[in-house]
Amino acid sequence: MYSFTPYMIFAVQVRCGIRFLLRVELSMLYICCREVYRVAEDRPLVAVTIGDPAGIGPEISVKALGIKDIYSRVRPVLIGERTVLEQAVRFCGERTKINTISEVFDGIYRAGTIDLYDMRNISAGDYRMGKVDPVCGKASFEYIERAARLALEGEVDAVVTAPINKEALEAAHVDYPGHTEILGGLTGVSDPLTLFETNILRIFFLSRHLSLLKAIQSITEGRVYEYIIRCTSALRSLGIEDPLLAVAGLNPHSGDGGLFGDEEIRSIMPAVKRAQEEGVRVAGPVPADSVFALALRGKYSAVLSLYHDQGHIAAKTLDFEKTISITMGLPFLRVSPDHGTAFDIAGTGTAQEKSMEMALLAVARYTRNYRID
Repeated sequence: MYSFTPYMIFAVQVRCGIRFLLRVELSMLYICCREVYRVAEDRPLVAVTIGDPAGIGPEISVKALGIKDIYSRVRPVLIGERTVLEQAVRFCGERTKINTISEVFDGIYRAGTIDLYDMRNISAGDYRMGKVDPVCGKASFEYIERAARLALEGEVDAVVTAPINKEALEAAHVDYPGHTEILGGLTGVSDPLTLFETNILRIFFLSRHLSLLKAIQSITEGRVYEYIIRCTSALRSLGIEDPLLAVAGLNPHSGDGGLFGDEEIRSIMPAVKRAQEEGVRVAGPVPADSVFALALRGKYSAVLSLYHDQGHIAAKTLDFEKTISITMGLPFLRVSPDHGTAFDIAGTGTAQEKSMEMALLAVARYTRNYRID
């Protein structure tokens, strides 16, 4: 029977020990290289979710990442599924390589190649383009979930989201109506701020997805005051020093002293006065038929819109394609195109990518300054 000498046993132990130490050292070297690369690389690393696979999200993502200048500003990594993305590439007639990665550090981040974090949670044959499907709702939620996790773990600097479909989310039993609520839930932020940006026009919203009646009922002195403070702080977090916020009026001519409604007198004016007394630069209520035009001319840094459509109409009339949505108050910066899944043109390759391009450029512009006060 063959026996090992003490010397042989010792030699084996030494070799095993050396191998273990080498593995540890290589792991540490890999981690150090990652950190050095992150510090040395000036372009923000951004997770881009492809949205609802049955909508235009994959197509506008492919088209936007086909713009060479994007890669000089940011390092985008798509969060999605490979067959869905390959299909979008065909729809758009692009000549783009897809590089599947499991670590964001492994991305190439050069024009001509799309780096994809492949979730493998759906296949292009599982759904029909332009149709509401719970499979797509579930997949789109999981893309957002993964992007948020990467941001919270410090793997990416910001998140950009392509459009999702609320009906598909509901069909998939996702208990959130939209991106803002999903990200608020995933990060523990109870009431994130929504900021629209169209060219130099910036618009905050006192309420989002409420009926007009409920939106008006939500206009209280306390809520308006709270949002004045939060919106001013949010503007500073984007690097805008000494901002001047305008609060839109609700009624025609801001109520004309109570002739056309008293919400301005009861709720808005006291909130504005209280903030002004505390040194906050805020004006209002400014009649809604002129406040957005004045902000566009540079008089105000941003406008606080009192309900969903009041601000949406102003932004999208100015430039529908270039309007983007920024979610403020999260632990990371999140930006998105401000349009829907456009099921009527999904799969045709005709969707315009301009809003997605603007969202990516906003990340490049704001990420370095973004902070939470």
